[in-house]
Amino acid sequence: MHVITLRAQGIAKHFGVVRALDGVDFDVHGGEVHALLGENGAGKSTLLSVLAGVHAPTAGSIEFDGEPYAPRNPLDAVRAGIVTIHQELCSSPDLTVEQNIVLGREPRVRRRGLRALVDRARVRELAEQALERIGASVAPTARVADLGPSERQLVEIARALAFDVRVLVLDEPTSSLTAVEVERLFAVLESLRADGRAIVYVSHFLEEVMLIADRFTVLRDGRTVGSGKVAGAEIGGIVELMAGRRLDEVYPPKRERARSDGSSIVFDVREVVGKSLPREARFSLGRGEILGVFGLVGAGRTELLRALIGLDPARRRIISVSSDRDVLLGGGPREALAHGIGFASEDRKDEGLALDLTIAQNITLSGLERHARFGFVRSSSVREASERCADAFDVRRASTEQAVGRLSGGNQQKVALARLLHEEANVWLLDEPTRGIDVASKSEIYRRIHSLANDGASFVVVSSYVPELLGICDRIAVMHRGVLAQSRAACDWTEHELIEVAARGVDRRAVQDRASEVDQ
Repeated sequence: MHVITLRAQGIAKHFGVVRALDGVDFDVHGGEVHALLGENGAGKSTLLSVLAGVHAPTAGSIEFDGEPYAPRNPLDAVRAGIVTIHQELCSSPDLTVEQNIVLGREPRVRRRGLRALVDRARVRELAEQALERIGASVAPTARVADLGPSERQLVEIARALAFDVRVLVLDEPTSSLTAVEVERLFAVLESLRADGRAIVYVSHFLEEVMLIADRFTVLRDGRTVGSGKVAGAEIGGIVELMAGRRLDEVYPPKRERARSDGSSIVFDVREVVGKSLPREARFSLGRGEILGVFGLVGAGRTELLRALIGLDPARRRIISVSSDRDVLLGGGPREALAHGIGFASEDRKDEGLALDLTIAQNITLSGLERHARFGFVRSSSVREASERCADAFDVRRASTEQAVGRLSGGNQQKVALARLLHEEANVWLLDEPTRGIDVASKSEIYRRIHSLANDGASFVVVSSYVPELLGICDRIAVMHRGVLAQSRAACDWTEHELIEVAARGVDRRAVQDRASEVDQ
């Protein structure tokens, strides 16, 4: 058994009358990965803030290597060797990799008659050593703004090593990574674990937790409700601890696949070519059909949806929408909205929601005209419509007058989707609809998507999470370097095949099928 590195007992944290933590017990050993799990709002972020010195606990005690630990601020925590890498990476994009790695602890050389200057040779040496320890092939002189998400994350881990990290806290580290990049991150974590570091791993992806973690602790409503070894644990049991109730299945039951024959096509993308991405995309969407789009970061998935809705300029854009008659779309988001095309951005905080506005305002903002009479908005009508849409997505709230920014991430995402319900969208374009939210909220959203599809709504779902696409979609197409390949039924794909086609750009099964047709 490893010596306990960090132990928190009976931790409570109150913000006024709100009890964010109410008796949390948590410990992590050197040389292990300990997963901290729970739904949005369970208290995970508050506990991490206490450990990182952002908040002082209202009650309870923390020990670090057997000594009392009470950081006054985040710098105290870093000096003690506890470093947190947040979901929203905190690197300085305009600085170089090496500058980010030593930021705040720049080695200096003192020269006669001058102030101590930054020792640039030592900076380069420290950066190269830290990058080499995690096997990152990133140039120390590269500007962080020019790096991809996984490379930026490796830079932050290298910075933690330069600060001699003893407890590394990772908050949703894979939410923006592809499967290949996740494998690279796990290899780095394995090396850190072998080196005796303690790793706290926060994630909503339970399949990943089962692969990388040694132990787990589950929080619910600010309390510790369960813990144990990952070996021998079942995902269903962990989900039940997180939700406080039984979820028989994360994904809804398979339904009879919607058919996109000519008579039922409601969204026909004859050609879309963006300014840079996508390079080529054609597909049709049947009434009540769910089409998944998979691809690596940078493949052009988000650009595809933004070109379809008219948010980004397109060199060619030929799309027809079938309702009572064919309509050829050629304008921007307002025209798309008028013809029942709804869009939910992957960036809900900056694009999908107005966090300072209320739930009711966010849900109805894009369709206020239907609640106006003689030029005045009727508050009663707004309230009734927002309540109906919020109830449909089971948004947990005090009232619809509550600010969206005060909701958990899962409930914020439900509000973003409830807006499309208020818009009466017939075609839903969803970009990473469950990124960064808990399992129970995901399950609720999946079931609502299936319910709407059964009622005739059609969906294009972009996701980096392969099990999600296999679990909810009727068909899946893969995007590679800006080109959307021909789709096939979700049941005809395997997770390995999707990742391989996304990486190589070649669907070997499709090639074999065409070869067989030629032989016949």
